[in-house]
Amino acid sequence: MKRLLIVAHAPSPNTLRLREAAERGARHPDIEAVEVVVKPPLEAGPGDVRACDAILMGTTENLGYMSGALKDFFDRSYYPVLEEKQGLPCALYIRAGRDGTGTRRAVESIVTGLRWRWAQEPLILRGEWQEGFADQVEELGLYLAAGLDSGIL
Repeated sequence: MKRLLIVAHAPSPNTLRLREAAERGARHPDIEAVEVVVKPPLEAGPGDVRACDAILMGTTENLGYMSGALKDFFDRSYYPVLEEKQGLPCALYIRAGRDGTGTRRAVESIVTGLRWRWAQEPLILRGEWQEGFADQVEELGLYLAAGLDSGIL
């Protein structure tokens, strides 16, 4: 059984909908051999990363940067997993009011240092809330879980 870890900051009803959509996609009924673990960044840590086979991260854009909660997760997890989890497949979605590129660059820099590998380009959900955002994140969760289930990730 493979494990997909979803670490997503959800400070609002809409960002909670995104985290739930990621989980819904990852738990698609056709996915049989993937356990899904969902944690807020302040509750996730190095042990969760060590135990997973792929990670999906979600964050808001705050002042052109990732959420403090996701940054805290990286601060606590970076060195404890640095050598052990190189090559970990990962993906990211960003709920950005305006741009998202500063947040993307910051997370990409950390992921590069960890030597994780992108399973898909970061998904940036820009502008006013759109119902389609949840569909895109659900698809991202499904993609990662299906990749683990089929052995391509």
